[in-house]
Amino acid sequence: MTPEEFREKAQDKEWAPGWDEIEDAFKAVYGDQQPEHFGTVITSRAMFGGQEYLDGYSAYQSGKGYSHIVTFGMSELYADEERLGKEYSKWGYEMTVKLRNEAPQDCIWAMNMLGNLARYTFQSERWFEPGQYVGSANNPQSLNLGKPESKITSLLIVNDTEIPTRQTIYGELAFLQLVGITTNELKAVMDDRSLIPVLLENLKKDYPDLETDMERTKDYL
Repeated sequence: MTPEEFREKAQDKEWAPGWDEIEDAFKAVYGDQQPEHFGTVITSRAMFGGQEYLDGYSAYQSGKGYSHIVTFGMSELYADEERLGKEYSKWGYEMTVKLRNEAPQDCIWAMNMLGNLARYTFQSERWFEPGQYVGSANNPQSLNLGKPESKITSLLIVNDTEIPTRQTIYGELAFLQLVGITTNELKAVMDDRSLIPVLLENLKKDYPDLETDMERTKDYL
């Protein structure tokens, strides 16, 4: 897109090209399904002095038994000519999580968790990449998985198994999926990172899309 074409489209004040990219990526999987969208309170957003760095979350209901949640705000969402042609769209990714046997309205705790991770990235300027793990012990922000009785205590970061990386007018946009893992699994991969692909392959036997099951008790390493 040329700057001239951009300016012409930007005359529409409702145009949000980055937001459209996220929705188009999920439309490729979910068709015309209308997700449940959860917007953050405008006055709580960082641009107004608050602590919220995301504009919201959408939750899609998969026919495979899980809610598929995606963030809005880690990438460039709105019309900004100065961001054209960059290598990455803002941080270069949005975060996703798949929660098995949970309806979208029951996933608010996970959205709060994603909001905590976004805050950590914006404030520390440390971004996430596939192959990293996140636990409350190594994250300055409280992980707060929201279900203290669950054996799922930490997260492993992978590329979303269904939503591929896209090239946008603002640069690369990836979708990083957060996969819930147990304390034992976290300790194992912290001791030996070569076990990460082994853990993922083991999980896929029961969770083909690496969906997070907060009820699971089995360790896969």
